[in-house]
Amino acid sequence: MTGKLILIIEDNEKNLKLVRDVLQFKGYRTLEAVTAEVGIALAQDHQPDLILTDIQLPGVDGITALTRLRAEPRTTSIPVIALTAFAMKADHERFLEAGFDGYIDKPINVKEFPGQVQHFCDQGHK
Repeated sequence: MTGKLILIIEDNEKNLKLVRDVLQFKGYRTLEAVTAEVGIALAQDHQPDLILTDIQLPGVDGITALTRLRAEPRTTSIPVIALTAFAMKADHERFLEAGFDGYIDKPINVKEFPGQVQHFCDQGHK
């Protein structure tokens, strides 16, 4: 079991619950936020090992949240992964160009998802 702390920023309750439950079943600890603003505050307070964020969020979107996380010394090196339904190649390139450390397509594949998260955790802080 890993014990790594993962922050999930997701406004869809069903998606949030699925991601949280899969991660907790595999031994991860989780923090959850339904808005980017709350997620940024949690990241600053708890220094998670990895942040998974939706792109389409109410208010501040995932790309703006990433910009704010990178601008803050306490969160600048935390790996941030786009958790997104935008599955086109151009979308993926846009997320990487924006500074995300990677992306995972939604809906998640519950069998592959823990391995994807572990891969990004293994890459560690920048």
